[in-house]
Amino acid sequence: MELSSTTRLDPQASSSLKPGPAEPGPAESGQPAPGLRRSMGPRHLVMIAMGGVIGSGLFLSSGYTISQAGPLGAVLAYLVGAFVVYLVMACLGELAIAYPVSGAFHIYAARSIGPATGFTTAWLYWLCWAVALGSEFTAAGLLMQRWFPGIEVWVWCIVFASILFALNAVSSRFFGESEFWFSIIKVGAIVVLIAFGGAALVGFNPLAGGSHPFLLENFNTSGGLFPNGFSGVLVTALAVFYAFSGSELIGVAAGETANPETSIPKAMRTTVFRLLIFFVGAIAVIAATIPFDQVGLDESPFVTVFSSIGIPYAADIMNFVIITALLSAGNSGLFSCARMLFSLSEEGHAPKAFRKLTKHGIPLIALCVSMVGGLASLISSVVAPETVYLALVSVAGFAVVGVWMSITASHFFHRRAFVRNGGNINDLAYKAPLFPVVPILAFTLCLVSLIGIAFDPNQVAALYFGVPFVGACYAFFHFKYGRRRQPAE
Repeated sequence: MELSSTTRLDPQASSSLKPGPAEPGPAESGQPAPGLRRSMGPRHLVMIAMGGVIGSGLFLSSGYTISQAGPLGAVLAYLVGAFVVYLVMACLGELAIAYPVSGAFHIYAARSIGPATGFTTAWLYWLCWAVALGSEFTAAGLLMQRWFPGIEVWVWCIVFASILFALNAVSSRFFGESEFWFSIIKVGAIVVLIAFGGAALVGFNPLAGGSHPFLLENFNTSGGLFPNGFSGVLVTALAVFYAFSGSELIGVAAGETANPETSIPKAMRTTVFRLLIFFVGAIAVIAATIPFDQVGLDESPFVTVFSSIGIPYAADIMNFVIITALLSAGNSGLFSCARMLFSLSEEGHAPKAFRKLTKHGIPLIALCVSMVGGLASLISSVVAPETVYLALVSVAGFAVVGVWMSITASHFFHRRAFVRNGGNINDLAYKAPLFPVVPILAFTLCLVSLIGIAFDPNQVAALYFGVPFVGACYAFFHFKYGRRRQPAE
């Protein structure tokens, strides 16, 4: 699809931003890569982002946030998380239309900051989702044992891996449709929680007898509004940001979206609004229903709330919903991994085989390698849980915030270069508001969250492994590609 000149960087600005290869490829010019199909619309983009976000982070790990930050602190932490998502998505919107290519994050960074930063961003994000794949297969297999205790977990891992591979291997539109219906199930569970749980909090609870907390009485704990101090909010920030990770998948799918100038901004606005309602609303209901010192990781807070309001078979219903959520997030993650490898190959920073496409426009080899990466992560969780797998999970947690910081920094330098080279911001199809406040504030809040985890012994490993991994990526790029580029510059 040919884009109008107003939706891309001015050519002079584009050339000034990068030391790129001598012969520009499709990603270089902002055009979609040959063979990838622009077959997804706003509906698919929204549900892909929602599918990546709504996973175990909300259904399971939200209990950790409430127990650490307290009821009010948890709500505030998720409000801050939603605000940061809005800031990042505002930056992402402008970049995704300027560079509507598949696997776009590292393209933004490579053009706006430098190729080494783009390379590092791509591998951070690929590793993040590859590790998540292994974790989600394992978790889904464990949950299936509730109904089928005689079947080994590894059997379910193979079954689920095969299903997700098939969904991704057919076509991008087929993937988008499957993610749409996966997400409908998860969203339905959240709507039921907010509606029925909220009704019970105001005294309407016909399905269950006995006492039930009224409105926000659980917010007034014996330790005050912040029973663990305000520092509890800070140290849970990374966990909250990780729960919101996946919203940026809209940028990954930009290269396979029809009419990106209108589809991407519409999808982003819808995604941010729905995440605010679903996440903050669900956390508020959970925190108001369950005392903060009784919520944890041993049971999904959703199960506890559903049981308290008398919904029959609550544990079985949520078991199904959580399995769906895990598979949905894995579905989006596998899509993202394959597109990252494809895009790296287009840039000349990964084997050429990764850019080979099927007749339906699917980077099948990149998809296969990404699935192998996910399964390798799964195996490491069994054979080396305290060494290799710990390092992988730690880097994955770091990667979420690292990629968001890369997006906001890319937008800052992108807009400055665009204006410096004579561009008119009124000609942009979409422009982030309040520049430069939005990218600077988003970057700062992400940085604060990384500093905060240094004080949490449960999360500090993300810094121990994440920072050296970033340094290793920069060093590898310098020795592998940096010297080769010098003569061309």
